[in-house]
Amino acid sequence: MAQITVTVGGRPYRMACADGEEEHLESLARLVDDRIGELRSSFGEIGDQRLTVMAAISIADELSESTRKVTRLNGEIDDLNKAQEEAQDANASAAESAADRLENIAARIERLAQVMNNAGKPSS
Repeated sequence: MAQITVTVGGRPYRMACADGEEEHLESLARLVDDRIGELRSSFGEIGDQRLTVMAAISIADELSESTRKVTRLNGEIDDLNKAQEEAQDANASAAESAADRLENIAARIERLAQVMNNAGKPSS
């Protein structure tokens, strides 16, 4: 476990994370710190705790919206995959039907050719 110190809202926090995750945790802390800074600029000094809670709720709202979008997009992907399967099945069915018709036509042509060949032969 790695130990790092991040600064959020002007205060240092010592945190543990998995080895190799230090940069990611620092990036997340910067995101929270930046959001607190934005809120502080908008609302002024309304208290660190209130700003921190507002930042957390704001970030949670973005996460919730992203989760809804991912769920909706996954649904659209499922619908598209089903439509693709149905189209492939219809295509395979049409190809099979066309092949059957071609076989029937070929058989009829062969029968006609035999009839024509037999018609041109003298009777014995």
